[in-house]
Amino acid sequence: MSPLQPSLRSVPIALTIAGSDSGGGAGIQADLRTFAFHRVHGTSALTCVTAQNTLGVDRVDALPPEAVVAQIAAVMTDIGAQAVKTGMLLNAEIIEAVAHALQHYALSQVVVDPVMVSRAGVQLIDNSAITALKNQLIPLAEILTPNRYEAQILSGLEIHTLADMADAARRILDLGCRAVLIKGGGFKTDLKGVDLWWDGVDETILKTECVDTPHTHGTGCTLSAAIVANLALGQSLKTAVEKAKQYVTQALHHSLAIGKGQGPVGHFFPLLSLE
Repeated sequence: MSPLQPSLRSVPIALTIAGSDSGGGAGIQADLRTFAFHRVHGTSALTCVTAQNTLGVDRVDALPPEAVVAQIAAVMTDIGAQAVKTGMLLNAEIIEAVAHALQHYALSQVVVDPVMVSRAGVQLIDNSAITALKNQLIPLAEILTPNRYEAQILSGLEIHTLADMADAARRILDLGCRAVLIKGGGFKTDLKGVDLWWDGVDETILKTECVDTPHTHGTGCTLSAAIVANLALGQSLKTAVEKAKQYVTQALHHSLAIGKGQGPVGHFFPLLSLE
């Protein structure tokens, strides 16, 4: 009997450039699980290391920009990537280095999750980093996925209504990205879970059922990672966004009540029902 031969196959590649969440709910960990769910091979470039759990973040340590770029180079000069996302980049130096690397490797399917403000409204990066994000990184984005508070900073507008979201989206698009998706998950009103898409031509309201769970940690990272995975699979940008939103909704339905605080979404929900 001949020995079993390995099954050799090529799969799409996605790259995430983001921070590590030691609690496993967001950041690099959420991105890689999301890529795997979509049967896309995930590669990564770590920007910072956090000490966090379901109760909060205790410490954040940034990697040197040169280390971040070296990780991107290691991936791109050997494995490559069909699509890439950026998450927490932490400071202006890392943002500028990442922007230069994306241009150097001519990466076009870039999803920028502008991690600046938490869903609770807490600013996570300083003003110089926000400036670098607006001037260096956003113009490279195929799509930008800000939450309500991030959209307010980027547009300079207060956002309370759907009309406000539309006005903000138009201003944000002027920063140079090809499309913007303003996320409504942080609203306490009937806009909770309502996202607005704008690409300069088409304005679409994207809404799925509102899932009543306190365990929503990592939804923003998961959404942008799912968009990237679908782009790597060859989906159009609009379809990638729609499929990503459906995935996050299902993951929320199977969120994990772990730890003493806010648990993460269930990235691997089909496996949870297996005996």
